[in-house]
Amino acid sequence: MIECAKEIVRRLSILAERGYGFLVVPGGGPMADLVRSLHNRGMVSDEAAHWMAVLAMEEYAYLLADGTGAELVDAPNLSQGVRILRPYRYLLEKDRGLEHSWDYTSDAIAALVACRLGSDMIKVTDVDGVLISGKLVPDVRASSLMGHQSCIDQGSLRIIDSCEMRCFVLNGSSPAELIAMVEELPERCRGTVIW
Repeated sequence: MIECAKEIVRRLSILAERGYGFLVVPGGGPMADLVRSLHNRGMVSDEAAHWMAVLAMEEYAYLLADGTGAELVDAPNLSQGVRILRPYRYLLEKDRGLEHSWDYTSDAIAALVACRLGSDMIKVTDVDGVLISGKLVPDVRASSLMGHQSCIDQGSLRIIDSCEMRCFVLNGSSPAELIAMVEELPERCRGTVIW
């Protein structure tokens, strides 16, 4: 996804010109993969790995903002435009609700932010949605996915379930198609709605 991530942000900016507001909570990308590898080899504790992964998300925020016109912010809001959250600064003050483990990745941080904003969440990934028994499902309860591996982490599922929000899982491999799907939400989802 890193190859098309900036193009997605640029296309969100086009929607923002028509009145939309987006808050992008970045993933950790390859920087978080390095942290996970170090943790798996026993080189860092759960606590250190959590904060290192959050810092990886912060690095990814700078990559997404670079040359795209998106604004970097330290506090979430949904006003018109495209903003990219620098999660480290935000979580230093508002980390409650997050377990410091790999069950709570950038997905869970995005779910927590969406819950606090009273908003739904869009998870952009490289799959078409959630697969159950090899079949794409159009919608599924978060509680029924708990304990099962899917494209969204367990912490996110707990937050979605407790907050009674929706998460739209959309394939972002084609930025143009992703934007077309975003324009159809919430009436129509060409991915999976987790609720």
